[in-house]
Amino acid sequence: QVQLVESGGGLVQAGGSLRLSCAASGRTFSLDGMGWFRQAPGKERTFVAAISRSGSGTDYADSVKGRFTISRDNAKNTVYLQMNNLKPEDTAVYYCAGRTTGWGHFINAYNYWGQGTQVTVSS
Repeated sequence: QVQLVESGGGLVQAGGSLRLSCAASGRTFSLDGMGWFRQAPGKERTFVAAISRSGSGTDYADSVKGRFTISRDNAKNTVYLQMNNLKPEDTAVYYCAGRTTGWGHFINAYNYWGQGTQVTVSS
């Protein structure tokens, strides 16, 4: 089993920045791709960003391209999401996810999920 714990959420004004962290523990050697997803109130959980095991491959939702950056430090078993120029529509609970094979935006391919961290962007 793998445990994922997110941190770094909070309240920020529009135009501000936050950096989310996701610390993995347990059978971390089994992890391949990692991703971030988000869920706004009353809406489905949607893809935000994904990164390959090596970090050489990344993918982003169109709505966050150019503003968010995903990265990972395998030595620390941690994945990050740097969020710049935040907008009110970025308000959501952000979830870290891990998968044992491959990487990408397909939500059903992820095996492990964190509890989520709230991000609130005020206008």
